[in-house]
Amino acid sequence: MKKTLKKFLKKFKKINSEPLDISNILWTWIGSFTGILAISFFHLDIMKGTDLSLIIGSFGASAVLIYGAVNSPLSQPRNLIGGHLLSAIIGVTIFKIFPENIILCSALAVSLSILAMQITLTLHPPGGATALIAVIGSPNIHDLGYMYIFIPVLSGSFILLVIALIVNNIPSHRYYPLSFKKYNEKHLSDN
Repeated sequence: MKKTLKKFLKKFKKINSEPLDISNILWTWIGSFTGILAISFFHLDIMKGTDLSLIIGSFGASAVLIYGAVNSPLSQPRNLIGGHLLSAIIGVTIFKIFPENIILCSALAVSLSILAMQITLTLHPPGGATALIAVIGSPNIHDLGYMYIFIPVLSGSFILLVIALIVNNIPSHRYYPLSFKKYNEKHLSDN
């Protein structure tokens, strides 16, 4: 059992950008719970209490990154906001051009979103899901048209970001965005 645990911890350190400790796990949980709860309340109010169709699945994946992998380049604010924004624009546009061909729309929306995120240095893996949701989403999503970019995508992304800026900077060993860590290290070493 002890050998298995050591093997797990060794592999965990290779794939995770955050240390495995109770504090990090707790703050990740607090951030993700608060972020998704805040988005749910905000969007439920917009839908007048009918449903949560504006809570897109890609927000769950973003929560994993910005609360659970705060040091990852893919979880930084530029990537979070830019990746979702570009992907939403591309997803809606592709669906408007080819509404009758969901297979082509799906492939184009995701692949063009990845391309745009790579070119603009805003790669955020949940962005691919944001583009795909614009294509394969419910009629409620399709009816939004370009409003999908603002509500739910940008509004949800900004809510997640605000929560991340607060929660990830409460403990003294966590910094978000990564530039806060670099800034803090520089100023601590100067003193």
